[in-house]
Amino acid sequence: MVVAEMGSATDSAVEIVRGFRGRRVLVIGDVMLDSYLEGTAARLCSEGPVPVVRKTGEQRLPGGAANTAANLKALGADVLLLGVVGNDLAGGLLRAALRSLEIDDRWLVEDDAAETLHKLRVLADGQYVVRFDEGGGRGPCSPRAGRRLLATLGRVFPRCDLIVVSDYGYGVASDAIIARLRELRAAREATCPLLVDSKELQRFRLAGATVVTPNHLEAQLAVTAERPGDQNAPIPGSDASLPHMEEVGRRLLAQLDCAHVAITLGAQGVLLLDRDAPPFHVPAHPTTHANDVGAGDSFAAATALALGSGADAAMAVRLGVDAAGIAVTKRWTAVVSHHELLRRASLRDHGDGRRALPWPDGRRDHQRETIDGAIAQLAERLAVERDAGRTVVFTNGVFDILNAGHVGFLRQARALGDVLVVGVNTDRGAAGLKGQAAPLNDERDRLALIAALDPVDHAVLFDDATPAELIRALRPHIHVKGGEYADEALPEAEAVRAVGGCIVILPLASGQPSVDSDRLSAIGRQAVADRVGADVPTPTAGESDILLLPAGGRLKADA
Repeated sequence: MVVAEMGSATDSAVEIVRGFRGRRVLVIGDVMLDSYLEGTAARLCSEGPVPVVRKTGEQRLPGGAANTAANLKALGADVLLLGVVGNDLAGGLLRAALRSLEIDDRWLVEDDAAETLHKLRVLADGQYVVRFDEGGGRGPCSPRAGRRLLATLGRVFPRCDLIVVSDYGYGVASDAIIARLRELRAAREATCPLLVDSKELQRFRLAGATVVTPNHLEAQLAVTAERPGDQNAPIPGSDASLPHMEEVGRRLLAQLDCAHVAITLGAQGVLLLDRDAPPFHVPAHPTTHANDVGAGDSFAAATALALGSGADAAMAVRLGVDAAGIAVTKRWTAVVSHHELLRRASLRDHGDGRRALPWPDGRRDHQRETIDGAIAQLAERLAVERDAGRTVVFTNGVFDILNAGHVGFLRQARALGDVLVVGVNTDRGAAGLKGQAAPLNDERDRLALIAALDPVDHAVLFDDATPAELIRALRPHIHVKGGEYADEALPEAEAVRAVGGCIVILPLASGQPSVDSDRLSAIGRQAVADRVGADVPTPTAGESDILLLPAGGRLKADA
């Protein structure tokens, strides 16, 4: 089998994840309540050979399609959730759990003839003791509830940007719903990506899905269902090797009206196939103790949002695997936040998603070439920004242990202009700074964390003791420093002067910068307009929180 890279979108992983916010997603499927009763077990019961579990905690969480909705919401989307609940205690608890996550439950159809799906897990000292399942025994929802589902689908569809079907086979994703969904998408002028995660894929053969996401067993069962009398067909689940799963995926593509098949392989990751390219394998992130409850929902949510944000299938699946890799490290039914995925995406952008030492010993020349190449590429992008009339703001630092002060400082630096660039010291550069201990986090991780912050547009490593040469290369309009530098002559000041820029000092107030963003924006415009040599007025009482220094100058704040 040939496993090759599919063509990737021009946007970086970070840019795609930042595009998740505000996407309107319709989730259709079987909603559930996931309950966890936890405790400790120190003795056996006298009534039978079972442990006595003393209760220490209880969790009520959205499960099934509701967990997919919870992941979408946590990733920044606006969610419309279409499903069925019973008029029972579990239904009320599920609605309460959804509302606690700010997910609107008004589109859930209440069916007096149905029981809310409920999975109750009992754990003792972190180990499963038993799971009780409720609901799903009465078959599909009532005809009345089915009609209400169809009517609700027609009402909410125009509001959505993309659709996720989370079908566990309990009847919400009925043949009528699938047919109606196909009609609505066909009549819509704008594209509306559809991700289908179903245990019964053959029912979606005409759905026109953008991508289907079966696990390896579901994929093999779907293919075997088309060959009921074939004695040579492998037993489903007996072979999950990549060559065999490629064959399964190709058969699925032949059977289904879909653009892509993404087969989830557990610890092996995901195998993506489409009709025009070689298969693409995305390995899973290694995890010592994986909890896979809800990880598939996290994968589906991130993959769907990435497709809706303009990513190609390969990038979308990468981000889906990133989300699943975060989910399996969590307890209970997993939800992955926007910030968590943004951080992982940043690591992917700056290191192909793998944690490693930056460069092996003896390869400093290669490191320098790599850094210089990244700086040259960034300089070209910033030249375009300047030509478009945008103000480029620059700051730098080690940024080893991020805190709220760092984030506040960067947010206010960004308010001074239109584009914020952050230079991050390499490990070697940081070690050479006076009074600076060796960083606890390596340079790749520090760079990735900074790049993942919302205020930051670009982040780049630099290897020198000062950012002077980086400033000469990037030519920012404004160089920003923190208040601890107000009484110091900056060694990079000459470089700022040489590129026609200016320096803004943002002193700290109570440990964090605190300045009105409108005022910062006005100061940024003034700084660019005045440029070098402008007279800087001495701050008056109450206005000494901003210092605008002419390049090469030095100005103290009044006491």
